[in-house]
Amino acid sequence: MRALGVDLGSRRIGVALSDSAGTLATPYDTVERCGDVALDHRRLLALAEEAEVECIVVGLPLSLDGTVGPAAEGVLAEVEQLRGATSVPVETYDERLTTVTAHQLLRQGGRNEKARRKVVDKTAAAVLLQAWLDGRPTDRPTDDRPPTAGP
Repeated sequence: MRALGVDLGSRRIGVALSDSAGTLATPYDTVERCGDVALDHRRLLALAEEAEVECIVVGLPLSLDGTVGPAAEGVLAEVEQLRGATSVPVETYDERLTTVTAHQLLRQGGRNEKARRKVVDKTAAAVLLQAWLDGRPTDRPTDDRPPTAGP
């Protein structure tokens, strides 16, 4: 299942894409906010259509204690608007600390601060999408042995 991960920021929207098997998330694009939420959504949905995704996963910025604060309320309202603009299922996923994790990964990869700023949003989207992918139940076998026949 190909999925699009979305990290809704106030100035930029980070976008990540999974592989077609739904196992690996990769940073994909950054959408600069234009001041028109409907236009931002059309740009996101164009990316989703281009990539032929089956699901859109939007990061939900819960408070550190797990409650829904003002930032999460804003994202939930925007998710409802996005759902109304597409037939592709839109889910939310806890994104606490994804930006912090993205900065750490980029720093460990040797990126300086200026270079990190250019890619942190789509990297954060990849972190949240990978967590969502890893948490999904799978029907893939856990080893290479063929299934055994019943009695």
